[in-house]
Parts: sequence; C-alpha cells; structure tokens
Amino acid sequence: MDRILYGDNQFFAVSHISDAKSMAQSIKFKTDEAIINTIDTARASGLNTFMCTTHDRIATICDIIRANPGKYENFKIYPCMPYAHKYANAVTELGIQGTIKQYVPGNFFGTLFKGGMAFVSKDFLKIMELLIDAEMKMFKGINTPVIFLQNVITDLLLGLGMVEVLKGFYDYILKKYDAEPGFITMNMPRLLTMLETAGITNPIICFSMNKLNFRMSGGKGLYEETLKTRKFRAIAMQVLGGGAIPPKEALEYVCKLPNIEAILFGASSKANIENTVATIHHFDSRKVNF
Repeated sequence: MDRILYGDNQFFAVSHISDAKSMAQSIKFKTDEAIINTIDTARASGLNTFMCTTHDRIATICDIIRANPGKYENFKIYPCMPYAHKYANAVTELGIQGTIKQYVPGNFFGTLFKGGMAFVSKDFLKIMELLIDAEMKMFKGINTPVIFLQNVITDLLLGLGMVEVLKGFYDYILKKYDAEPGFITMNMPRLLTMLETAGITNPIICFSMNKLNFRMSGGKGLYEETLKTRKFRAIAMQVLGGGAIPPKEALEYVCKLPNIEAILFGASSKANIENTVATIHHFDSRKVNF
C-alpha cells in the first residue's frame, strides 16, 4: 500500500469547512475533464492510488483510464462502497422496488417478492454479494488491490453487532476479486475488536485520526493507544479535523504516530496537492514515534 492516497471528496462537493466551498468545488468539477486533469496532477506529484466512492461519475473516469492503458499502467483505484447517496436518491425517485430492479442484477427481484422477507433473512449475505458485484462493474479491467466497505455501512453493522456480515464482506472480496478487503469507520478501536473476534487478523482499517477528536468515537487517547499496542494496517483520514487544524500541524501529528501505514487526503488545487505530499515526506524523513 502506498504511503499517500488521494481521495475524491473534493470532486463531489464534500467539504467539512463550509457550504460555500462545497459550491465552489461543485462548479470547478462540473466536467469529467476537470476531475481527470486533477487526478493527473496528483499522479505528477507521485500519487498512484486513487481512493474513491462508487459515485456514478467515477464510471466515466474509469472509462478514460481504460482507454489509456499506457498512461495509467501503474495506477490503482481503491473503491469504497456503497455510495449511500446514490441509493438514497434512487429510492426517492424509483421507490424501493424500482431501486432493487435498477441495482441488483439477475432475476433476484422476482424471487425476492415471491419469498418475501423470509428470503431476505435467509440470503442476506447473497444479497450483499450481488450488490458488491453491481458496484464493481465500473472498475472492470482496472487494478483494484483494496476494496473498502464505507463507514455508513461498516458502523451500522458494528452497532448492530452483525459480525457475520462484516466477515462475509471480507471473505467475498478475497474470493471473488482477489483483493484485500478494507473497512472505513468512525470507531476504529471497537471495529478492530469485532473483526478480531471474527478471526480477521491484521485488517486494513481507514479511520479519522486528528488532534481534535473529529469523528473519532472513543477519543484520541484510545486511538493512540490502539495504534501503539495492536496489530492492524491503519489508514488515517480527515487528518485536518474538518479544516480546523493548520495542515502543517495536522500532518506533523499524524506522521509521528506509530503504525499509520497510509494517509488519505483530498485537495483540488495543484499547490495544495504538492504541498501536502511534500509536507508528509518532510515529516516522514524525520519521524520519531511517540
């Protein structure tokens, strides 16, 4: 796994700072060309892994990458699924039945409504596998060595204690896609414990890690202790605390932490991308763990 991962929030008007910034990003990235040009800027800065949601517009970006195999020969994508807003919008427009028809492949729809909820309960893991396959179609032919379950689902399953579903996702990604499964969460210590109870060792977990406890259920102290004492592959995200921490201060803190294998960030300008990459490399070169 690369040390620095490039994220996609900026492309889809996701900003933790202000609505005005979200609007500006929405305008800036209204075309697919603007997105791919910024990805190319990140690549020119040495970033070869793009971690993204399964937003509909990513399908077009994948088309561009497939059409230029030489240019993107060493480029990797880490899909993060599901893109919850996509399904929420579909339910609003199409209803639950219409959404299932649109996103679940095969003749599952007819079988579902013949068997009712008993069928759903019996074959919940099979439904999950069908949805994973539907989400992964856009990445066909692209190198996807790690595939993530988004925090909206990870943390729901965590809260419900549905460890068998987390294990089902893990096993299916390994078996079907020959990729490493990853989990995004807002409660890293608790998720790690649950995954360990399922027999999952050294899991890949992406989680908020910053000085301000921003979206860190359990608190910074517990997160720091977990990083020091337990074995897993950690990816730090939201390191700027939603924009409340100056970049240099935020990155110095994260780079000094033990066991952080990768840092995920998103930026929309060449200057911010280059400065973030240079700052991480700077602190990595003089790293002294806590």
